[in-house]
Amino acid sequence: MKSHYRAVVIGGGVVGTSVLYHLAKLGWKDVLLIERSVLTAGSSWHAAGGIHALNADPNIAALQAYTIDLLPEIEKESGQSIGLHMTGGMTLAGTPDRWEWLQSAYRTFQSIGIDDCRLITPEEAGELCPIMSTDGILGGMWADREGYVDTTGTVHAYAGAAKKHGAEIVENNRVLELNQTDSGWEVVTEKGTIQTEHVINAAGLWAKQVGRMAGIELPVSPLNHHYLISDTIPELEQLDFEVPMTVDLEGFTYMRQDQKGILLGIYEVDHEHWMVDGAPWEYGFELQKEDTDRIEKELIMGFERYPALQEVGVKTWVNGAFTFSPDGNPLVGPVQGKPGYWCACAVMAGFLQGGGVGKSLAEWMIHGEPEADVFGMDVSRYGDFAQNKRFIKETTGQFYSRRFIMTYPNEQLPAGRPLKMAPAYSDMTAAGCRWGASYGLELPLYFAPQGFEETPSLRRSNAFDIVAEESRAVRRDVGLLDISGFSRFEVTGPDAAKWLDRVMACKLPGPGRARLAPMLSEEGKLKGDLTVFNWGDGTWWIMGSYYLRDWHKRWFADHMTGDVKLRDISDATVGFSLSGPNSTKVLERVTDGPVNLPFMGCGTMDVGLIRARVGRLSVTGELGYEIHCSAAEHIGLRKLLLAAGADLGIREIGFNALLSLRLEKSFGIWNAEFTQGYTAAETGMDRWIDWTKEDFIGRKAAVAERDGNGPVKRLVTLEVAADGADASGYEPVWNGDTRVGFVTSGGYGHTMGKSYALALVNTEQAAEGTDLSVHIVGVERTAKVIAPSPYDPSGKAMRA
Repeated sequence: MKSHYRAVVIGGGVVGTSVLYHLAKLGWKDVLLIERSVLTAGSSWHAAGGIHALNADPNIAALQAYTIDLLPEIEKESGQSIGLHMTGGMTLAGTPDRWEWLQSAYRTFQSIGIDDCRLITPEEAGELCPIMSTDGILGGMWADREGYVDTTGTVHAYAGAAKKHGAEIVENNRVLELNQTDSGWEVVTEKGTIQTEHVINAAGLWAKQVGRMAGIELPVSPLNHHYLISDTIPELEQLDFEVPMTVDLEGFTYMRQDQKGILLGIYEVDHEHWMVDGAPWEYGFELQKEDTDRIEKELIMGFERYPALQEVGVKTWVNGAFTFSPDGNPLVGPVQGKPGYWCACAVMAGFLQGGGVGKSLAEWMIHGEPEADVFGMDVSRYGDFAQNKRFIKETTGQFYSRRFIMTYPNEQLPAGRPLKMAPAYSDMTAAGCRWGASYGLELPLYFAPQGFEETPSLRRSNAFDIVAEESRAVRRDVGLLDISGFSRFEVTGPDAAKWLDRVMACKLPGPGRARLAPMLSEEGKLKGDLTVFNWGDGTWWIMGSYYLRDWHKRWFADHMTGDVKLRDISDATVGFSLSGPNSTKVLERVTDGPVNLPFMGCGTMDVGLIRARVGRLSVTGELGYEIHCSAAEHIGLRKLLLAAGADLGIREIGFNALLSLRLEKSFGIWNAEFTQGYTAAETGMDRWIDWTKEDFIGRKAAVAERDGNGPVKRLVTLEVAADGADASGYEPVWNGDTRVGFVTSGGYGHTMGKSYALALVNTEQAAEGTDLSVHIVGVERTAKVIAPSPYDPSGKAMRA
C-alpha cells in the first residue's frame, strides 16, 4: 500500500470491486480498494445472486442489461469462475390487474431494446417449471437473460480483473477517518494514512458510517431478508435442465434452482430493519436467526406454489441484511460540497446492478459525466429532508414491503408524508385538494368533493372528470395553481450576467424580461429546461423543477466562476399562478393600476398588501401570470386572488390538469421529454439556443450536431386512438412491425377531446401525417404524427 493514490474505493463487495475494475479498465491505474475484512464480507457473500435485465426504470434496466453482458467478460479476463447459470426467467401474474400490468411492462421493455422477452400462458409456465403449481396464474413474462451467479466467485472475478488492469486491493484494513484536504482526501486506515484525490463510498452495510466520516448523512438503512435452500427435490433429479428463475408477484417470492434443490426468497410485507445506523465493524459473515413466524404468510404461499417443498426439508436458512434507499434504487455520484467524495451505496441488487453502477461512476469520475442517464440512482435526488431517521425507516420499509406489490401511476404512497407543506396547505386541503409529493414537498394534484377517493388504475381513473373540469375552467375562465413546487435560485453579483451567459445556452433576457433557457453538458446533453428572469435591478432568477434542486445546485457549484452569489430561495419564496382568459382581470382587481406586462415580461408590483415578483408566462398555453411572494404571504395571496376572481369563474386546479393542458400545447417537461440522456436538437430545445454566442457550455457538441447529420430521433406529437386508457411513458411506437421510437409522456386533452402523446421517433418517421401505432396498457392503438400544439397553434391565447 502506497501513501498516494488517485482514487480509493472503500468496500470490498460486488459494487466496490466493480467500481475498481471500471476505473482501472478506463485508464486510472493508480487506484486502491480497501476492505476492513476480506472481499465479500457484509452482504455480498450471502446474496442470492439473481440476475435479470428487467426494471421499472428503463435507464436502470439498460444498466442491468450491461451488467449481464459484462459478467462473462470479467470471468474471461480474471480467469475466475463466476458460476453463471443463464436459466431464463419468468415473472408471473395472478390477478387481472397484474396481468394487464405485465402486458404493459412487456411493451415498455421493447421500447428500451430488451427484445429477448415474451408473454407466456399458464400452460407454458408449467412446462418451463414442472415443479411449480400454476393454480391462480393468469399469465407471465419470459426473459431469456435471467439466471444466477456464484456470488463469491463473481466478486473475486471483478477483483482479479481489476488487478490485471493495474489496481491494488488491501484487505483486513479498516478505514478510521476521512479528512478533507486542499487536494482531495486523507484516508486514515489501520495500516497507515493515504492521500488521494477521490474517495468512493462503496461500503454497503457500513455506508452510513463512511458517510458520517465525511460529514454526510446518507438516506440508507439495512433491512433483513430471508431465503431458504431446500434439500434435494426428487422431481429436479429427473429433469435434464435447470428450472428457470421465477418471480411469483402475488406470492411475494422468487425462486431459482440450487443444485438439485431450490432457493426460495421472500419479500415479506412485515419488514424488519436491522442496525439502522450501520452494521457493527466486527460484523461480516454472520446472519440473523430465521424468523418464520414473521414470514409465515408468504412462506405458506411459497410452499403452495412449489408443492415439492412440502415433501423435503430445509437445508439452509439465510436471514441477512441488505442496504436500501428510500426508493430502492442505488445512491451513486458526487456529493455536493464534498469535492472528490463519491457514492456507490444502497445497491441492494449488487450482482444485478453492480456492473452498471461501476461503469457509470467510473465514466463520471474520468470523463465528467456518465454515458447513460443515471438520475434515477443519482445521490442528489435526495436533499437534507431525507436525512431524518424516521423518514428513512418509513420509506425504506415501504419499498421493501412493496417490492412485489403493484404500484399504479396514479397511486400516492404514504411513507414519509406529509413532510414539507406550502403555507396554504391546510386551507387548500379544506378546499378538497388531493396531494402528491415531490422531493419531500406536497404538491396539489386536483380538488375533489368531500369523501372522494381515487381508485388506483392503469386506465383513466375516477378522477378523470374532475381533472376535465379543472382543465376546462382554465381554458374558459381562470385557474389558480399553487406553484410552490418549483425551484428558485437567486443570482447576484458583478459577474452574474457573465456567468449565466456561459452556463445557459440561450440569449439572456433583457431587464424586465424572462426567457426559456436550455442548459447543456459539455457533451451537448440537456442539464435543464429552465427559465431565467432578469428583474432589472441586478437580480436574476433561475426557475426549474423543485425535485432537481440539489442536482442543479451541484451543477452550478461545479461550474461557478467569477464574483457571483447564488442563493437557493425555493422554500422561502412560493406563490400562485393565474392561467386563463380572465387572468388579467383578476390580477388588475388587486393591483393599483392596469397590468401592462408583455408576454414573457416580469417585474415587481403590489398585489394587495404584498410586494410580489410577477412574470407573465404560463405552461397551460393560456394568458397567465406567475405571482411570487414570501412564504409568510402565501395564505394571504391565495385568499386575495380567490376573492378577486369569485365572479370571474376562478377555480383552484392541480398539476394533473396542467398535464392535460400542456400536452395540448406540445410543451415538454423534465424527466419525460427532457432528460440528461437527450440533446437539445432531439427534443426541439435547440430553438432556444443562441448560436451567435461564442462561448457557452456544450456549444461545440451542439454545433457539431447542428452541422452534422442531425439527430437520429426527434420529438413529435401523436394523436392516439385510445380507448379508456392513455399513454404515460415508454410505450413503444411502431411503423408496421418495426419499432421506431417510444412515448415520453401522454394523456388526455380535455379541451380537444383527444388522447395525445409526445414521443421520440426516428427522424424518418417524424413527418406530419405519418401513420404509426402505440401500445397502451399492452393493446396496440393507431396513432398519427400531427403538427405541434393542437390547441391554439399560433399561440394567440397566451400572447393576448
